[in-house]
Amino acid sequence: MEPSRLLRAGILCLLVVPLYGFSRESALRFRRGAESELAQAGCDLRDGVFDLAKVLGNNTHKCVFDGLSGSVSLSWIGDSTGVILVLTTFQVPLVIMSFGQSKLYRSEDYGKTFKDITDLINNTFIRTEFGMAIGPENSGKVILTGDRSGLYHGGKIFRSDDFAKNFILTEIPFHPLTQIVYHPQNSDFLLSLSTEGSLWISKNFGAKWKEIHKNVCLAKWGSGTTIFFTTYLNGSCKADLGLLELKRTKDFGKSFKTIGTKIYSFGLGGRFLFASVMTEKGNTRRIHVSLDQGETWNMAQLPSVGQEQFYSILAANDDMVFMHVDEPGDTGHGTIYTSDDQGIIYSKSLERHFYTTTGGETDFTNVTSLRGTFITSVLSEDNSIQSVITFDQGGEWSRLRKPENAKCDSTAKNKDKCSLHIHSAYSISQKLNVPMAPLSEPNAVGIVIAHGSVGDAISVMTPDVYISDDGGYTWARMLEGPHHYAILDSGGIIVAIEQTMQPINVIKFSTDEGQCWYEYVFTKEPISFTGLASEPGAKSMNVSIWGFRENILSRTWISYTIDFSELLSRECEEKDYTKWLAHSNSPNNPADGCVLGYKEEFRRLRKSSICQNGRDYVVSMVPSICPCTLDDFLCDFGYYRPENESHCVEQPELKGHDLEFCLYGRQERLKTNGYRKIPGDKCVGGKHPDREETDLKKKCTSDYLNPSQLSASSSSTPVILAVIGLMLTTAVAGVVVIKKYVCGGRFLVHRYSVLQQHAEANGFEGVDTLDAVAHASKTGYHDDSDEVLSAVLLRTSWSSDHGMYMDLDAATEGQEGLQSNVTPNLDAFPLSKRFCIPVTSIKLSQPIRLQELQWEGMVTLQL
Repeated sequence: MEPSRLLRAGILCLLVVPLYGFSRESALRFRRGAESELAQAGCDLRDGVFDLAKVLGNNTHKCVFDGLSGSVSLSWIGDSTGVILVLTTFQVPLVIMSFGQSKLYRSEDYGKTFKDITDLINNTFIRTEFGMAIGPENSGKVILTGDRSGLYHGGKIFRSDDFAKNFILTEIPFHPLTQIVYHPQNSDFLLSLSTEGSLWISKNFGAKWKEIHKNVCLAKWGSGTTIFFTTYLNGSCKADLGLLELKRTKDFGKSFKTIGTKIYSFGLGGRFLFASVMTEKGNTRRIHVSLDQGETWNMAQLPSVGQEQFYSILAANDDMVFMHVDEPGDTGHGTIYTSDDQGIIYSKSLERHFYTTTGGETDFTNVTSLRGTFITSVLSEDNSIQSVITFDQGGEWSRLRKPENAKCDSTAKNKDKCSLHIHSAYSISQKLNVPMAPLSEPNAVGIVIAHGSVGDAISVMTPDVYISDDGGYTWARMLEGPHHYAILDSGGIIVAIEQTMQPINVIKFSTDEGQCWYEYVFTKEPISFTGLASEPGAKSMNVSIWGFRENILSRTWISYTIDFSELLSRECEEKDYTKWLAHSNSPNNPADGCVLGYKEEFRRLRKSSICQNGRDYVVSMVPSICPCTLDDFLCDFGYYRPENESHCVEQPELKGHDLEFCLYGRQERLKTNGYRKIPGDKCVGGKHPDREETDLKKKCTSDYLNPSQLSASSSSTPVILAVIGLMLTTAVAGVVVIKKYVCGGRFLVHRYSVLQQHAEANGFEGVDTLDAVAHASKTGYHDDSDEVLSAVLLRTSWSSDHGMYMDLDAATEGQEGLQSNVTPNLDAFPLSKRFCIPVTSIKLSQPIRLQELQWEGMVTLQL
C-alpha cells in the first residue's frame, strides 16, 4: 500500500565531539613479524606520538537521527566518492495489510554529515527485502523498489544515475519478485523476475521493460548479452524440480535455445557453466560442466548425490573449482574435491570437511590477503570441530600453529602441544560470543584477523581475537575477548570495539598491525552499539560507529564518524616500506616461497612506520618464476598419494589397465606417469612428467541432458547452489570390472590422497547456488562469480535492528545471497570491501553471496 506521509526528520545535525580522554591498552602484544624487536622493546616507544585530544577530538563527527525506528540499511555508492545512502524502514503488520514508512538520507563526506532526501522518493515506503540496488563500477546508479499493493497492475521503482542526487519515479508493468539485477559490465541492462514467474529485461536502465519469457525459475547474466534461465512446464518450479529446462538467449529474448533438460539447478563460476542434472533413475543427480555456454557438456567426474545429500561449489575461478560432496546420512561432513582446468576431473583434497546438514553452515574461508590460502573446519572422529589451513590451494591441509603468546585451554590433552582453532560461520550460527568471522583484505597483504581458541578443538568458551601478519603461517593473540574489527588505510590502521552488552564509548586502534593499541573515548554518553562501518575496499581513513540511545517512549539513532587522516598526516615514503617474501618459511631453501610455480615479493609498510598509505596506494609485487617440482603437479586420474608421501602411485586395483574416461564428448584413453600440472601453475623447466590422452573416437556423451532432443525455448529465478542427493560410491571390484567407464553414468572410484595442489587464489570467484527450492536451509556462499568480477565497484550494505552483532562484506552487483567474512553466514569471501554491523535483520543493498562468495569469510554455493 502507499505509505502515509509522516513527520520527516529534516536536515541532520553535525556536531564535533570533544575528546574526553584516552589511554593505551596496558597489555603488550607480541607476535612474529619483520619488526618483532619493536614489540620486544614495548609499546612505550609509541607514547607521546599522538596528540589524540587535539587531533581525533577535532575529527570526530556526530550525527543524530531523530524520530527513526525499525531497521537501518546503509550502502556506499561508487568507489572513493564519499557518497553513502542510509535507508530506514518501519513497518507494522496489520490484519489484512501492513503499514510502513521509509526515510532516506544521503552523505557526501563518508558519513560525517547526512541530509534527509525522503522527499526525492515522494515519502514512498521502500521494500526493505530488496534494499538499495547499487549499480556496478562507478556508474552512480541506484534503484529503490517501492512497495505497492497487489491491487495495482504493476510496481514502481525510483531510479538515479547521479549518485542519488535526484530520483525518477518509474511505473513498471510487473511486480518484482526479487531485487533487480544489473548486467556486470553495462549498468543500463537490467534483469528482473516478476511475482507471476515472468522474466523481464530493460536496456535503458529501467525506463522501459520487455517481458521475454514466462514460467521462469532462475535467471543469470552470462558473458556479453547472454542470459541463462530455467523454466518449468507443470505449474511451478517446485513441482518441476529435476525436470526443469535450461535455456539461453543471446539477443535479449528474440530467440531461445534449450541447452539442457532434467535440470535440478544451475550456476555460473569463472568460465564454467554448471548444471545439476537428474540421472535416468530419477533419484540421483550428477554435475555437468560446459565451457562454451551450454553448446557441449561434460559430466564432472564426481560421485552422484541423492535425496539426502548435496554438492556445494565452495569457490571457482577460470582455472579450477572447489567442490564439496556431502557424505550419505546426516553426518555433518563431506569431502572437498578440486578440479582440473576443464572442471571435469576432480581430485580429493580434504576429507571430513565440516558442513552441517541443519542450517547449512560451512567455515570455508578464502584468505584474500595471501594467494592460495584457505581456512576451514573438519569434523574429527570424536565429533569435535578443528580448524585446518592450506597455503597451496587445497594441496595440503594442516593445523594452525599455536600462538606464542597464548596458552592451551582445557580442551588440550597435552598443554604443550595444541593449535589455534578459528571461529567462523558455524560458531556464529550457534550464537557463541563471536561477533565477526575472519577478516582479510587483498590490499592489506598478509593480514588475517579472527576470533579463535587455543586447544585441541574449537571451544565454547569466550574467544579472543588473533592476528596473523604472514597470511596464516604464524599467529598472535591481539585482543582479549570478542571484538568487532575493521581494517583501514590498506592495513595501516586496525580499529576495534569490544563486544559487550553494556553501552560503549571507547574505540581501540593500532598503527602497527595489532602490536600496540590505543583507546579513544569518542563520547561522554555511551551508546548501545549496533555496528562498525567502513567504506568497502579498506582504503578509507574513516570509520563510523553506529548505535542508539533510548528511553521508554523513543529511540534515537546516532552515528559517530572518526577521520584518522589527520592523525596519520604524513604520507608514507619509500623508507617506510620493506620487502617481504610471501609463503616464506624456509629461507635457506632455494624453493622457499614457491607456490603455483612462482614467488611473490611484496612491498609492505613497516610496522614501525607511522604514516598514511593513502587512497592511491597499490599493492606492489614482484613475481619470479620457479623451476617445476612434484609440488607443481597433482595426482592424475587413477593415481593417489599415500599418506605422508610426495609421490603419486597408481591405485593397486588399476595396475596394468588402461584408464578410459569421457572428455569433450569422446571416450579417451589416458596414458600418464601419474601426474598432471596444477591449473594456473607457472613453473618452468625442472621436473615435468609426461601426460598424454589418446582419442578413441568413441562418443560417450551423457544422455542425462538429452542432447539430441534439445530445441529452442525459455524460463528462471535466482536459486541457491544446493544439490541434495545420495552420494553413490561405486566400488571397483573384480579384474574384469576394473576397467571402468565414467561415461553413461558409471563412475570410477578415486582414492586420491591429499594433493599437492596450488591453484590460483587471486580473483577466485564462486558459483551461483543451486537447489535452493529443495534445500533452502543450506544457504550457499561463495567468492563472487564471473558476474561479480566484472563489477569493479564493491559496496557494503547493512541494516540493523539492535540485537545480534554481525559484520557484512561488500554488496556486489547482481548477486543473490549474503557475502560476509564475519556474519552468521559468512563467506568466504574474498571480496574484501567490508564493514561490520550488529543486526537482528539484515537488509542488503544487493543481497550478497557469502563467499561462494566469496563469502566469506568466504562464499560457498550449493548444487
